[in-house]
Amino acid sequence: MSEATWWPSPDTHVLGGYDLHRPAHGTWLGVTRHGRIAVLTNYREEGEAIIIGARSRGLIPNAWLKSDPAKKESTEEFARRMIEEDGVKGVGGFSLCYGFVQDVIKSSEEKGDGHWSGLAIVSNRTPDVQGVARLLGKKGETHALSNAAYGDRSWPKVVNGEAWTEKAIKESLAANESREQLVQRLLDVLTTDTMPRQKENEEWDMYLNQLRHSIFVPAIGRDHLEEHNMPAHEIGDVVKQKATDATSGCYGTQKNIVMLVDKDGKAFYLERTLFDQDAKPIEKGKGDRVFEFQIEGW
Repeated sequence: MSEATWWPSPDTHVLGGYDLHRPAHGTWLGVTRHGRIAVLTNYREEGEAIIIGARSRGLIPNAWLKSDPAKKESTEEFARRMIEEDGVKGVGGFSLCYGFVQDVIKSSEEKGDGHWSGLAIVSNRTPDVQGVARLLGKKGETHALSNAAYGDRSWPKVVNGEAWTEKAIKESLAANESREQLVQRLLDVLTTDTMPRQKENEEWDMYLNQLRHSIFVPAIGRDHLEEHNMPAHEIGDVVKQKATDATSGCYGTQKNIVMLVDKDGKAFYLERTLFDQDAKPIEKGKGDRVFEFQIEGW
């Protein structure tokens, strides 16, 4: 995944990283100057090797972010296009959280013109438009989404992520803190490591099930790869050291991203890169990229 940047023409309105591994150049998180936002998470499931030959999941957020602003496609219309026109077929399991930032901040009730408030979550498990999950339609909501279906409360990182984020925001507001102090609190949440350590003789595939515990995933799987003479390789939002392909190697959290939008439509986007392409740690702050911009039409 490339560093966050404004994309080249004709998509100069899109900000985010994009996949350098696949020719589709998909993304897993992006935002536009017009307030469109999209975040994609993969399902952790059996048969990951099959996914390599499938259509890139990164095309799904691209379809929302790269939409022609002049067409003014709504959140609901996009869900219908994805579900009814095979837009979510032929890819590995995923959840896409998407919508307009202004629909979260400005609206707390569903409008009567077919327009949805808040954000929506669509996946290739969504049977129809009526089955699309809706969230952030009211003030004060906090939600977490990870590598399982939205609403799956069996993942400790999801339950903890919601609780710790809500606590961080409330404490920051109560202390009347600056934006920088709030961002630091959110980064503290993103870097909380509760990952159980691998037990002696524990099989690698079994140990990967522990990923559901920790918001921050430390570099794991490195030791048993040192004996292989493979080039460094980094794909997506995880670091994979000495890997032959996109589904093997050394795993770990590679980026932290915090995005804030105020009531005037001023957006702040911070991407903190934690490891370089050789999976070596980057000094805190040295891998930061910060963008500030006004959402158009606010």
